[in-house]
Amino acid sequence: MEKKRIIQVEEKVPLLKGIPLSIQHTFAMFSASVLVPWLFEMSAAIVLLMNGIGTLIFIAITKGKSPAYLGSSFAFLSPTFILLADPNYGYQYALGGFVVTGLIFCTVACLVKFVGTKWIDLVLPPAAMGPVVALIGLELAGTAARNGGLILTETYTAINSSFVIVFVVTIAIAVLGQVLFRGFAAAISILIAIISGYVLAWFMGLVDFTPVVESNAFALPNFMFPKFSLEAILIIIPASLVVISEHIGHQVVTSEIVGRDLLKDPGLHRTLLSDGISTTLSGFCGSVPTTTYGENIGVMAVTKVYSVWVIGGAAIVSILLAFFAPASALISSIPGPVMGGISFLLYGMIGASGIRLVVDRKVNYAKARNLAMTAIVFVVGLSGVSIQLGDVQLTGMCLATIVGMIMGGLFYLIDRLDIANDKDEPAEIN
Repeated sequence: MEKKRIIQVEEKVPLLKGIPLSIQHTFAMFSASVLVPWLFEMSAAIVLLMNGIGTLIFIAITKGKSPAYLGSSFAFLSPTFILLADPNYGYQYALGGFVVTGLIFCTVACLVKFVGTKWIDLVLPPAAMGPVVALIGLELAGTAARNGGLILTETYTAINSSFVIVFVVTIAIAVLGQVLFRGFAAAISILIAIISGYVLAWFMGLVDFTPVVESNAFALPNFMFPKFSLEAILIIIPASLVVISEHIGHQVVTSEIVGRDLLKDPGLHRTLLSDGISTTLSGFCGSVPTTTYGENIGVMAVTKVYSVWVIGGAAIVSILLAFFAPASALISSIPGPVMGGISFLLYGMIGASGIRLVVDRKVNYAKARNLAMTAIVFVVGLSGVSIQLGDVQLTGMCLATIVGMIMGGLFYLIDRLDIANDKDEPAEIN
């Protein structure tokens, strides 16, 4: 690792170096993943446990060829809140919906197995896929800024100069570490930035250790079994469309980062099946649906360490945290400006990966259709426009994906009818 910068997917990493690399991934996903159970007023222990188990399932089914961490999905917040607010239902009925959602994922995986993935380029051409991938990071940029206290919210009613200092120092160390650090230090620059920002925040009085002191030594996950209701299931399952779109986008951007077509090997059907089994198992055990995490994709993009062994190590760390409450509380105490600064960089890296996809696929923007497709997808994704589908609101990347697919399908139909005015022009510059 001292002599080369890129650590590929199948490469093993020495234990003493693998541990901090794995912890780095755990830090990156932790705050977002435990936020979902916190919003549902449930213990985070079961979520950390099932996230870790789900990630190991993902690694096993994909034969260790696709580096991805499965964390808590935010797509199901809105429909779950509807069930929590209804006295006739509750969280157990939401779990029933989660189980069915996982089965839907498995069904889609079987369809992809027989249909293949060529349809993706037909209904979602590179001119649309590139901006969709970029939107995964860009629409989260505001979240990073809010967590860092740089945008006024109900939580932060005024800009705190201490927050700004910690935010800037954290992101500066993360960025400069990529340029100045040598060898292994460059690979764990994110972890170094988090620790440095944490120490600075502690000196500036921004860290509250009360939850760490008051936590018990061990915490047993709170298992809960699902209940099933057709109405509750119908409220939950529309969010599946959001996660499937997100999943495909994540696999595309990860493929660009690691330099391999993961949609073909191990195959989109395997990654979808893994996510489906993980979500189904989570629903049966009382946890939330899982999804591949943009934060961990960002870590790989920054550090160029793609080893699935490191991801597996992060999953084991997550499982251990589910039972060791003080360590979990310690990570939870990392202040917003620190994680906001790190997320600022990670989300930006994902956005840049979308632009890289357009460049690598040599999209010809001299063609009006490509220019229009990219423009519309970006505007739909960033404008805040939304469409209500039952109890689920489609907005951001998900809505942009649907619009891109509609435009891609329309242009494909025009080409099949042989009525396009640019039919004699090459679709791409090769």
